[in-house]
Amino acid sequence: MPAPDLSRRRILQLAAAGLGAGWLPVTFGQDKSAGRTVITRRLPDGHDLPAIGMGTWITFNVGSDPEARAGRTQVLRTFLEAGGALVDSSPMYGSAESVIGHALDEIGGDPSVFAASKVWTPDGDATAEQVAQSERRWGLERMDLMQVHNLVAWEAHLEHLLEMREEGRLRFVGITTSHGRRHTDIERIMRDWPIDFVQASYSLANREAEDRLLPLAEERGIAFIANRPFQGGRLIDRVKRHPFPVWAREAGLANWADFLLKFLIAHPAATCAIPATSRVEHMRENMTALRGPLPDEALRRRMVEHVQEL
Repeated sequence: MPAPDLSRRRILQLAAAGLGAGWLPVTFGQDKSAGRTVITRRLPDGHDLPAIGMGTWITFNVGSDPEARAGRTQVLRTFLEAGGALVDSSPMYGSAESVIGHALDEIGGDPSVFAASKVWTPDGDATAEQVAQSERRWGLERMDLMQVHNLVAWEAHLEHLLEMREEGRLRFVGITTSHGRRHTDIERIMRDWPIDFVQASYSLANREAEDRLLPLAEERGIAFIANRPFQGGRLIDRVKRHPFPVWAREAGLANWADFLLKFLIAHPAATCAIPATSRVEHMRENMTALRGPLPDEALRRRMVEHVQEL
């Protein structure tokens, strides 16, 4: 049954889709501002997802401030118009989910968002309640992806989420970790549980995920989301203090955001990177990574060496 505060935007979406046209909108993978195909990665169900998503930690936790909400609406609009789809949030992020819902409602129409949030409660019996809360805050009937945030009460939550997936109440189920913690537990769950997604920290300056998590994701057919691709802003602030290398521009890279993000999504097991920003101009820079050539292995090694020298 639809959530009581289902938005006008979602009602229009459901009417247009006939309620049964499948989960992934056909507009995914298109830069709406230019009509160009963007870089996508294949999901476990065979559909494609744009390889640059959007995180909302800190940046969308702006409460009810109307000016701040209007600014975040423009950030989300820019992201979607550039061909982005996956928006990642969590109840841990304060007002972020409600701000996303407000922004989507303001944008209206069919924004083709891939809605990813998390279960974050030590009560293992509150899984369905927290999923419903996210649906209400986003203004959606169903979420695309629900993840167990930082493995809090993970076993009970996974059991419930997988059951909801089987019932058609969720599309995908995943787990997350941040700051490089609990990789051993993450690996065990990836091997033993039928999850669809894993999310972990991965950046050009923090490549620990390349050792075991990314190869295992590729082996098991699990989609991989790279969080903290700019290390909470520290990495991109660091590289932006230096001139953009001529050889990188000659290789088809446009700016430092493009450089750092293309490095990640060029890995064969990486599905999507989710940088977060509160500024439209930075979002435009991020979204350049959805177009143009990806670096090969030789170029990726040079990129690592260059950043290590800065």
